[in-house]
Amino acid sequence: MENSYNETMNTPGQHSYAKTTVGRFRDTYKDGKYQNYNLDEADKGSWWVAVQDEDRWMEPEAQLCDRDPFWVENGDAPDVENAVTPEILAELAYNRVRLPTTEVTLAPPAATKVNLPTWAWLDQTTFKEVSVTAELNVGGLNIAATTTAKPVSLKLEPGTDDAVTYPASGECAINADGSIGEPYAKGKADQTPPCGIKYLRSSGDGTFNLQATITWEVAWTGTGGTGGDLPDGTFGNDQAVTVQEIQSVNR
Repeated sequence: MENSYNETMNTPGQHSYAKTTVGRFRDTYKDGKYQNYNLDEADKGSWWVAVQDEDRWMEPEAQLCDRDPFWVENGDAPDVENAVTPEILAELAYNRVRLPTTEVTLAPPAATKVNLPTWAWLDQTTFKEVSVTAELNVGGLNIAATTTAKPVSLKLEPGTDDAVTYPASGECAINADGSIGEPYAKGKADQTPPCGIKYLRSSGDGTFNLQATITWEVAWTGTGGTGGDLPDGTFGNDQAVTVQEIQSVNR
């Protein structure tokens, strides 16, 4: 216990709240009223302490996590508000989900033409479910939660009002195979793309900023049959699109 105390107090950059907590523990349970409390019971339980997210510890809600260290028998869940639960682990995992960059494939690929439908799609091998699992295994207490983000739709915003989208809402739903949209193929020039854009004027000497945003549905499952939904995530990026006038010869 002495080593744990010294490590906490002397670790460079250690937050003041952590030092205060272990100081209160030492004053009460090592040297004070409950001197060497449960020293002979070390294999039957664990000490639990309040821990705040180091990136959010100054937020008002984090200050509510101020319980002094307390003893919990092995296998028991700590009977305190804000104790770690599968749902809390799911929220922690949510913050660790890393999603792929949203860059749609376009046809024509380099530059499109005014009034020419531009096809857009995403391959199912790139956009698939992403999962992160968070676990807690301490003092005989084993809980875990897996958070899964699933892509459900692609939103296209042309970067100019002088354009129409396919479908009209600009929201392309995911296909049964996990892809979005449909790849352009020879012979489809006269067809309307299931997902795409038609620009009504040229971009001149510049480009239009096409924004492609994926909506991800997020859900979690945890220990003991727990589970539920978490807020949807929307992630995207801009793509520069060159739109040229169609050149013609008048006779």
